[in-house]
Amino acid sequence: MSEEDIPTVGLGLYFEDLPLGRKFKTLGRTVQDADICAFINVIHMTEVLFTDMEFVRNESDIKGRIAPGAFIYGMAEGLLAQSTMQKTGYAFINMELTVHSPVFAGDTLHVECEVIESRRSNSRPGRALVRTRNKVVKQDGTVALTYTPLRMLKCRDAAR
Repeated sequence: MSEEDIPTVGLGLYFEDLPLGRKFKTLGRTVQDADICAFINVIHMTEVLFTDMEFVRNESDIKGRIAPGAFIYGMAEGLLAQSTMQKTGYAFINMELTVHSPVFAGDTLHVECEVIESRRSNSRPGRALVRTRNKVVKQDGTVALTYTPLRMLKCRDAAR
């Protein structure tokens, strides 16, 4: 078998793989305290809710090491990218996002997706627009966050 004949695993989904109504979910990942610290330090999110555990213990309505919603969104995108967008995702166009419940260090999350819009692009041959409703779900079934990204994807016929 030549190197060209060896299939590559982990490639993303094409437009044709994402018909209206298709549902799937990602693997899970546990949020670590170190993940939260790294995120707030990288973006310099100095909100005391994320940086001052004395404030959290004594003054906040939310108790425990909470993760910023922006981090949870980013983590969800990472879970999706590893298995659905590799070499097939071209552009992130827009979305609506709602935070439903807090996520704490120690929570395990996965993403449940449903295709709610899927159509070929009129202006870009070999491209399509796909919108999904993404639910970020905690280990106990609680929905932490929902968002509806619209993405430009590669069509399978453009890959040939």
